[in-house]
Amino acid sequence: MKNMIKHGLAVVDSPYDESGRKRTVVEKLLLGLTPSQYLLQAFRNPFNWILAAIFAIGIPILLGRFVFGLAWATSGSNDYPWGLFLGFGLFAMVPLSSSGFQLGTACEIFGRHDLEPIERLALLNGLLGYFFAVVYLLADLGQPWRLPYPMVVSFGPAAVLFLVAWHVATYLSVQVAEVSTAFFEWIGFPAGKRGVRRITLGLTVSGIILSTLHQGALGALFTYAPGKVHPLWYSSSFQWLHFFVSSLPGGLCMVITVSTIASKFMGWRADRRFREKLDRCTVSLAKGACMGIATYITIKLIGIAHDNKWSYLDSGWGQWFMLEIILGFMLPLVLMTYGVHTRKVNIVRLGAFATVFGVVLNRVNTAIITFNWKLPEREIPPWREVVISLTIFAIYIVVYRFILYRLPILYKWRQQEEEVPVTETVTVPAAGRREASPVAVASYSNMTKLD
Repeated sequence: MKNMIKHGLAVVDSPYDESGRKRTVVEKLLLGLTPSQYLLQAFRNPFNWILAAIFAIGIPILLGRFVFGLAWATSGSNDYPWGLFLGFGLFAMVPLSSSGFQLGTACEIFGRHDLEPIERLALLNGLLGYFFAVVYLLADLGQPWRLPYPMVVSFGPAAVLFLVAWHVATYLSVQVAEVSTAFFEWIGFPAGKRGVRRITLGLTVSGIILSTLHQGALGALFTYAPGKVHPLWYSSSFQWLHFFVSSLPGGLCMVITVSTIASKFMGWRADRRFREKLDRCTVSLAKGACMGIATYITIKLIGIAHDNKWSYLDSGWGQWFMLEIILGFMLPLVLMTYGVHTRKVNIVRLGAFATVFGVVLNRVNTAIITFNWKLPEREIPPWREVVISLTIFAIYIVVYRFILYRLPILYKWRQQEEEVPVTETVTVPAAGRREASPVAVASYSNMTKLD
């Protein structure tokens, strides 16, 4: 796309082309290219060939999981019930998706309009993260046609999983509504956008409540298995709080990570406002992430002191725990603090990448590596499970890229009424006044017709 734009291709960022003709949905989907041009630029992208290789191997194996059963794809057992589908796909994707309610709250409730250039990106990150966490969950549970059962058939209000299911389902609905404003702009449905904007405050408050509750509820799941998770990763009093607090810097740093990747590889899609304000938004998010990381480390140490688990640090598991804390949280805290203080945005971004790694490592440690830590052998995921997990994540990337290429997430959709005509005036000596020239009248008339 970059080369085509350099050679004169107009970027699709408004409902009308250069001649004033309204674009069709197909033209928007193809980014203003003909079908042959679109396929040509797709084949020229080497990353697409990597994705094609992953799909060629992974999709048949993913389908085989539903045909031959879970045991064909994983080695899950009562000792290790949670593999990569849940340990990575659910427990790691959800905290990295907390950006939606955080940026929505900052912009819509606290009036941080300086963060609006990345607000929609944060909302989209939250929506896709939660959606594909559900996809990973379906890959583990199977029988996707029974997904509505916790909603309308089999109620279990005493179960934490029932709470998580309802929270995720309702919060997904909230996020779909929040992101739908970009879709309504793109398809030319202003009434839908106005309707969503009227309930934005309610959606934001609902997002705060639902996301806060189920982030902690995921941690509360581990209270069902006391003694199985290593004591350094488990606290009956603070487990839910560990998960909730660590999700805050995880979500903010995920937005920094995604925006960095998008500005690097999708710079043609971002508008001037996004590019010019990205560094300032990155520093602002890093400030919040630093406070979240400092709070998490403090609560983690309080939990260890409260349960008197200092002796576990003098062991191999203790060294692994310290490696997670130092590389995944303390180092990012130092990097981002230094980057914010000196305004070195690249160092801030490096710290954000490290924070995302730390949050993912923490969830994988809690759900897989340290689970049943007293057993003599560790669980190694079989190759089919790894391939399926990689395939679903590749689909996540493709969907993410597809939406960013088209919907006004990284750019502002230019409506015709925003284009103010330049009025040429001529002096009429007889009346001593100025009248609009035919050029201005025609321009205004044409603008009204297009509206």
